[in-house]
Formats: sequence, structure tokens, C-alpha cells
Amino acid sequence: MSFADRLAHAVRSKQSVTCVGLDPRKAQLPAPIRDAVSGDSPDQWAAAYTQFCHEIIDVVADKVPVVKPQAAFFEQLGPAGMIALGEVIDYARAAGLLVITDGKRNDIGSTATAYADAYLGGDSPWGSDSLTVSPYLGRDSIEPFAEVCDSREAGIFVLVKTSNPGGGLLQDRATEGQLVYQRVAELVTELNQDRVGESGYGPIGAVVGATYPEQLVELRQAMPSAWILIPGFGAQGGGAEDVKPGLDANGLGAIVNSSRHIIFAHARDPYRESFGDQRWQDAVAAATDDMNAQLANR
Repeated sequence: MSFADRLAHAVRSKQSVTCVGLDPRKAQLPAPIRDAVSGDSPDQWAAAYTQFCHEIIDVVADKVPVVKPQAAFFEQLGPAGMIALGEVIDYARAAGLLVITDGKRNDIGSTATAYADAYLGGDSPWGSDSLTVSPYLGRDSIEPFAEVCDSREAGIFVLVKTSNPGGGLLQDRATEGQLVYQRVAELVTELNQDRVGESGYGPIGAVVGATYPEQLVELRQAMPSAWILIPGFGAQGGGAEDVKPGLDANGLGAIVNSSRHIIFAHARDPYRESFGDQRWQDAVAAATDDMNAQLANR
């Protein structure tokens, strides 16, 4: 089954379009995990990150279809962190979750192929179902990823319109009567043209931020065969109404990421008073249920 069809099946079976971002940060870990680390040893912090992410996966595995580990926070710990990232990916897949590694990788020619070979597919060294990819180097830097998607039933999410305020510096720049993000969206559609599965979607997805709802409407129409990964929900200000245009009439076609709002729910209202650090897993469960309910009632 293709990645796009597996994602459609997972969304239907979990009745959820929520993607939980796994973004471990030292200072924000719940006290029981943070306080167990003595000193600043990368090995100890890597073990803490692994424990934290594994416990989140245990909580959300029956509630959401997909998780998205952010590679940067693991890379920050050096080799020990990269081992932890691999363990987290393996644990999530064993729990029945699809995994999007958020690495925003890309290069040209054989180097792009090497990145794709490293990350994409269950038989790859990293074992990710999908990977975020930058389009800045052009079509020939995306095609090697698409080819590996074909051979391994994997997927990618191309950065089209990102959620950060500064993304417009390049993405909103006009060239030959077209904005850059619009041209990238065309490329996504072109690459999916001969790759559409039974779900109506192909393996070449797109990242479009919830913080730009008008562009999300436009881009859903421009990329009818692309799964859209929507960041910016919750902590960055995006709400359920903002993400609604990313979904098709059957409730498919988009997954909505939330990282801090779920994984550190114990430290924010209304969960802080009810759960706090000692019951941080219950806060994760409650925040996930609340997000699922918001998106179901969109």
C-alpha cells in the first residue's frame, strides 16, 4: 500500500487528523524526567528524550495516526541524540504509528538520493515513512526523493508555504507573474500526476502553515492530489477553522501538527492545575483528546 493510502487508512481508523510533533527540549521536560538527569551529559539527556518520547507514543498511539519527530532537537545532543532519534522512530512504528521525520533535507543529484535512501521507507537505516524536504534547489533535487518513494512506498512533504512569519521573504516573491510558493505547489502537483493511489492522493505532500488560512484555501485547490501537513496549530496561533480548508469533503487530505501544545500540556492552562508535572502523561492524553475534538467539530 502506498504511503498516501496508508495515511488515509490511518486517518480513517483513528478518526483523527492530528499529528503529534515530538520536539523534546531540556528545559520543558516534565520534572520527573528532567530532574533525573545529573549534569549535562548528552548520553543522559538522550536517554531522557527517549523516555519522554516513548511515553508520549504510549499515550497517543490509539488516538492519532502519525507522529513527527523533529530531528534538530536530537541532533543538538550529537551522536547520542541521533541514536535516540532512531530509537524513537522504531518505537513509534512498532506502536502502529506512521512517522514523518522533520529534517527538511535536500541537496542535488547523488546527495539527494543519499538522503532519500537514508530516511525513506521501513527498510531504510532510519525507517521513516516520510520526510520533510526543502524545494530550494529545484526540481532535480526533489525527483530523487520521489523515485525512492516509488520503490519503498514512502512519502515526502515539500515545504510550500511555511508557518513562520519570515517565510514570505522568498515564498511570497513574485517571478514571471507567479509567487514562488505557487510554483512550488505546481511542482508538487506535477510530481504526483502519475503517482496517485486509491485514496486519490500521491506520495508527494506539501507543508502549508495554519497561520496562512487564505493561502491554505488556494493551495488545497492547486494541489488536489497532495496530502498537506499543516503546522502552526495551537502554540503558533492557528485554530480549527483555519485548518478546515486543507481537508477534502471526506475529511482526508490533511494532517494537522501540534507539538508544544500537546507534549508540554502539563505546563499550560487548563492542564497545569489538573495534572501538573507529576501527571504529565495524563495532560498529554487530555490535550490530544481536546485537539481531536476541536478538529472533529471544525
